[in-house]
Amino acid sequence: MMKRSSANLLLLLASLIWGSTFVAQSLGMAVVGPFTFTAVRFFLGALVVLPFAIREYRQLIARAGHVTRRDWLSWMGLGVLLAGGVNLQQIGLISTSVSNAAILTALYVPAVPLLGWLLYRDRVHVTTWFAIAGCLCGIFLLSGGRLSSLAKGDYWVLASVVFWMFHVIWIGRVADKLGCPVLVAITQFLTCAVLSAFLAVTTEQITVKGLLAATPTILYGGLLSVGIAYTLQVVAQRHTTPTDAAILLSSELLFGAIGGAVMLGDRLGILQLAGGLLIFASILLVQILPTLRQFRRM
Repeated sequence: MMKRSSANLLLLLASLIWGSTFVAQSLGMAVVGPFTFTAVRFFLGALVVLPFAIREYRQLIARAGHVTRRDWLSWMGLGVLLAGGVNLQQIGLISTSVSNAAILTALYVPAVPLLGWLLYRDRVHVTTWFAIAGCLCGIFLLSGGRLSSLAKGDYWVLASVVFWMFHVIWIGRVADKLGCPVLVAITQFLTCAVLSAFLAVTTEQITVKGLLAATPTILYGGLLSVGIAYTLQVVAQRHTTPTDAAILLSSELLFGAIGGAVMLGDRLGILQLAGGLLIFASILLVQILPTLRQFRRM
């Protein structure tokens, strides 16, 4: 049985990998197109989890389970949403900073409860409304007090948030149906990779020289971010509390911003820094406070 402290360290490591991957994604754009980068990255990620997926499939069959056509289509639908979110984010990184991309991507967290309320009438905790207001104010500050000052890439990243929102809502409703999360993961990874490869072949110039130059960043984004970090999350969240997981996974935002500052020289002004901190505080609010109140009632 894994200790809670060990599980929390694994979640912190996963967040560090995801946050720093924004740097790898940005550097990769210098030598290959966004669709090419995503396609190769997710093919590699699928290879990492393939042995676990095979084992999980055998276990499913052993307990007289099976995967229906509807299940496969649902999982592939997740891959379509994943492809939309990742590729829009990747395009955005061409013309915005890593710090901005990390901060803006995290906006899906407070937006997911609102989407659940709109689509399924799920109950929304009152803190969600405060968090959404805080995030909107944070975006305004991040723009330097003028939304017109947001870079073109910032809007691409904001568009990706819509796909992340639907992805999180959907995965929460289909991933645990058969108790095979790794099968769900590899299906969406491969779907994302195939769609991205199609877009890359039809819209980008792919060269061996470019792929070789991008190899370090692709390996980091594929093997570590897609493959290993996902596995760490699945293992760790079985042995820690939802509150701990919420706090630690939210640190991806900070790691992304720090990585952009240290590795790429990104600099946030006072207003932008205040905006980033306000968004981070809003995200923590919407994840932690409702959970704490549930624990107090137990």
